Amino acid sequence: MIWSIVRVLLLIYAGFGVVLYFTQTMLIFPGGRSVHTTPAAYNWEYDEIEVEPAPDETSHGWYVYADDSRGVVLFSTGNAGTIADRMVSIGQFRDLGFDVCIYDYGGYGKSSGRPSEKRLYADIRAFWYYLTEERGVEPDRIVLFGRSLGSGPTCELATEVRPGAIILESAFLSVASMAREMFPVYPARLMVRHRFDNAAKIGDADAPLLFIHSHDDEIVSFRQGRELYELAPQPKEFLEIRGGHNDAFMVSQHEYEKTLTRFLYPLFPLEEETD
Repeated sequence: MIWSIVRVLLLIYAGFGVVLYFTQTMLIFPGGRSVHTTPAAYNWEYDEIEVEPAPDETSHGWYVYADDSRGVVLFSTGNAGTIADRMVSIGQFRDLGFDVCIYDYGGYGKSSGRPSEKRLYADIRAFWYYLTEERGVEPDRIVLFGRSLGSGPTCELATEVRPGAIILESAFLSVASMAREMFPVYPARLMVRHRFDNAAKIGDADAPLLFIHSHDDEIVSFRQGRELYELAPQPKEFLEIRGGHNDAFMVSQHEYEKTLTRFLYPLFPLEEETD
């Protein structure tokens, strides 16, 4: 009787593990195709962008202009929705005086193909090339900003280039660390195919770093954000905010924008501020 129960439990355990393994891409990249609005709806000046991250693939984004720009934020988004769902964040950076280059990963919005760890790395490299080569933006005038899943491609690019600053919001140590927290009974490191090992890369970042994480984050634990901060080189700062994973930057808007201003303005002065 006992062995029959054990066999059933083992079959359930193995079966659920197989389901997790083969559905992990869908869990990590739930996707979104609806670009239901554009910056034009807010009367913001912007350019439509299309880059080629890989042969026969295109990725879509916007370059949104700010008045009296201090620099450009290369914005890597979270894993749900599209760039059309990031208007509040675009507006925050515009109000701070930064142009925003924001893009959809492969398989999201108007971007072709399918998302994967490799594709997200190709996407951010293609938009960095667009900014630095096609638009002629100096690397030290670029802020790399990664929110949640976007911390993955941001950390990858930070090992290859030297921007003016890096901001990581709701960032995780790695997908394996996320999986261990969510499914502690499974060997996460062996099962994960999209690794996004931020912990192994953050030490190579060569720019001032700002980490932002909510103590109330119900998806990426505060512990992971804090541990990633501890692994990072100086100079670095950590801002603890309040609110859920998807709305903390709005719940804590005053402290959030105050800290962004204090962190970014000395690094990205206007010409008249340097005279």
